Amino acid sequence: MKRTSCFAVLVLVLAAFLPTTSLLAEGTEGTLEKIARTGEFLIGYRTDSSPLSYENSEGEPSGYSVDLCRRIAAGVKAHLGNKDIETKFVRITAEERLSAVVDGKIDIECGSTTITLSRQELVDFSLPVFVTGASVLSKVSGGIQTMSDLSGKRVGVAKDTTTIAQLETYLTDNLIDAEIVIITDRIDGMTRLDRGGIDALASDQIVLIGQILEARNPKQYSLMDSIFSYEPYGFVVRRNDADFRLVVNRSLSQLYRSGQQGDVFYKWIGRIGITVPPVLAAMYQLSTIPE
Repeated sequence: MKRTSCFAVLVLVLAAFLPTTSLLAEGTEGTLEKIARTGEFLIGYRTDSSPLSYENSEGEPSGYSVDLCRRIAAGVKAHLGNKDIETKFVRITAEERLSAVVDGKIDIECGSTTITLSRQELVDFSLPVFVTGASVLSKVSGGIQTMSDLSGKRVGVAKDTTTIAQLETYLTDNLIDAEIVIITDRIDGMTRLDRGGIDALASDQIVLIGQILEARNPKQYSLMDSIFSYEPYGFVVRRNDADFRLVVNRSLSQLYRSGQQGDVFYKWIGRIGITVPPVLAAMYQLSTIPE
């Protein structure tokens, strides 16, 4: 009798649990399904990461990363049978770029986000789209030419970026007693640099190049040639959404195979005389995954 009662209780528990589990499984909607249902593909972009992701003089999303994501949007639309899908761009900050994907505010983040293992605990990444490294920008008048010149100086670093830990490690390992000043973003950093609030600004080299391009007087700034980190960029997508990630990677790989990524590079970055670095050329080649 006791054994029968226990069995009955177990059956009741399973009966109560299994429908809930089934509903949860059915309620899990992939990104492609969400796009097809809503008719919208939501691309998150940064306004402060020129020349990769920013707003032009007319307030429109622009840059290298934005152009690549426009190609991905075409790939998504083709995958969904060329349905009437509207691509919408959503402004996001560096602080919310991961949570915006996790929470479904955007379907993909197209900016200047470094692929890291710790970030992959929350989100997934596309194939690499760019390779750079952290460097330092200063005023020519400050006389900062090498990392050793940072001794006794105040160096601004944007919050929630991988540059903070990398700079801390470099300074510690090389016994350079610089003060790290956490800033809101790179725009805040440039303002402080111009006003003397900090002596230098550390960030990814390609982003610092963008800051110089946007400056009223670019010649007043000095950018170090050396880098102190390795920064592979990728587009942020939802974790464990293999179908959508495959469409994204297929679009990027198709672009790399065609060689058209060179046109995108020279449109946004090469226009100031910078050629495709060997490490970036290698990244393109390694990402030309065959069908």
